[in-house]
Amino acid sequence: MKLNFVKMHGAGNDYIYFDCFKQTVDNPEKLAIALSDRHFGIGGDGIVLILPSQKADATMRMFNADGSEGKMCGNAIRCVAKFLFENGYVNSETVTIQTLSGIKTLKLRLQNQKVESVTVDMGAPILNGLDIPTTIDKPQVVAHPIEIEGVEFKVTCVSMGNPHCVVFVDDTDAIPLEQIGPKFEHAPFFPERVNTEFVQILGENALKMRVWERGSGETLACGTGACAAAVAAVLNGIASKNDEISVALRGGELNITVTDQTVFLRGGATTVFCGEIEI
Repeated sequence: MKLNFVKMHGAGNDYIYFDCFKQTVDNPEKLAIALSDRHFGIGGDGIVLILPSQKADATMRMFNADGSEGKMCGNAIRCVAKFLFENGYVNSETVTIQTLSGIKTLKLRLQNQKVESVTVDMGAPILNGLDIPTTIDKPQVVAHPIEIEGVEFKVTCVSMGNPHCVVFVDDTDAIPLEQIGPKFEHAPFFPERVNTEFVQILGENALKMRVWERGSGETLACGTGACAAAVAAVLNGIASKNDEISVALRGGELNITVTDQTVFLRGGATTVFCGEIEI
């Protein structure tokens, strides 16, 4: 079987996209494992299926590099919106996409009829500890001490459709992420595992972040993670509501605005190349 795909990235968070309006992709869990390998596959943080929807312009399904399915991905959904517009599936600068965490509305910024950047209404963050989910039964988990491998960390937990644990640090570059990331991901406090963001304060409404994503390891960027970091910064009195918060990641910059009702994520979406692979 031959499958057509598009390699795209948002701030370096790269996925392999399949147009399922025109083709069928079987066993995406296994396919994600095989194709995400950067030596023996195409290479990526996972795969994304772009499917028809009865409720929105399209449906997005995202599978991590380990084959697990994610409920939401802020970088991938911007790329899906770009794909839909530039391939003629939508002709509006407002796009709706169905995900496992609900229908998201996206606003496109165009230049010469190409999508330059996308703003996503990510919805309100989930802050209740048990709903995130964590084992911490508190209405908000803010600067809460937990112990990982004998070391105490103060964590702020947020769900943006998937669970995040934010830790503020003095220097993100000094964090041994390959060692500590898996310990957070599989810690007993997080029954569905967790994405962990280590965040450094650069200045007023300016953050720097490294992320360990459950199922993928360290990635160059994480859209929901950047949103979680911005929400955590607001909750800890580090950043302001209703002002754009810049989040510098290894793969680029994302811009987040936290309001009383929702969280907006703004960032680029880039097509790398199109191809065909034989399965």
